[in-house]
Amino acid sequence: MRAALYDRYGGPEVLYEGTVPRPDIGPGDALVRVHAASVNGGELLGRAGGLRLLTGAIERGFPKRTGIDFTGEVVEVGSDVVGVEPGARVWGGLPRTFGSAAEYVAVRPRQFALAPTGTDLVEAASLLAGGTTAITALRDKARLAPGERLLVRGASGGVGNVAVQLGRAYGAHVTGLARADNLDFVRDLGADEAFDYANTGAADLPPFDVVLDTVGTGMAAYRRRLTRNGRMVSVTFDSERMLASLSYIAASAVFGRRRIRAFSGNPGHGLFAELTRLTESGALRPVVDRVLPLADIAQAHRALETGGVRGKVLVSVAGTDA
Repeated sequence: MRAALYDRYGGPEVLYEGTVPRPDIGPGDALVRVHAASVNGGELLGRAGGLRLLTGAIERGFPKRTGIDFTGEVVEVGSDVVGVEPGARVWGGLPRTFGSAAEYVAVRPRQFALAPTGTDLVEAASLLAGGTTAITALRDKARLAPGERLLVRGASGGVGNVAVQLGRAYGAHVTGLARADNLDFVRDLGADEAFDYANTGAADLPPFDVVLDTVGTGMAAYRRRLTRNGRMVSVTFDSERMLASLSYIAASAVFGRRRIRAFSGNPGHGLFAELTRLTESGALRPVVDRVLPLADIAQAHRALETGGVRGKVLVSVAGTDA
């Protein structure tokens, strides 16, 4: 089958469309024919070798794969799988690994849910990684309540755009920080206020009950904008100063309730099912920056790395076997 691969760490140019064996399924697995996958920041870091501090510095196991989420159609199920039939339209993610940018994935039913009805399976992929991250951050970690003031840094990006929509659905007053040319877009998503981050610093902003940081730089300044009982959740870190950034997050525990909350996402069926419910209710809508074919995987990574993306860059995978 066709899959996105790379044989060494480096820039987007190391990526190519190659072939790997189609995955076999066990008794508890389902085989999903992938329609689309999104491109995410963690994949850029992994491809560049930036995760070697966490995964080991020895360059082994090439070629490596990319892609963490998927939308698609179930084509086969193992003998122990119940409640899932071939032909089901599903969306989900891989458990703490890469490899969904391929024609097929083998996954356990707990790693996916039925995709929302009435939503195109390619466009729907724009909601997966950002949506599950935003739900975990705002609902589970920050416990955002109606009437509270929410600040979203990076409000036009893959996580930020969903967080703005979700904040509105949860009844919060939403402020978004984004580039100047994205401010109208952020307001259209449901933000009550939107400011250009280049001209509006943390000190220019009022206090917030919840700060969601999708940028990772200058965290101390934004933590100081929290109210007495405020909560800050960071879903990334400063990749240029990784150790310092992670150390600051850990050290913020001394601030108790006003510490910076961080988490490593590994969404399961319940989270994907909640994302389906929110999408079908109209609370969330897909935001697609562009869709590129699997053969252009390098261009897809380059687009996200360049910045200025609204929503998600998607890779369309559905096609014939190779």
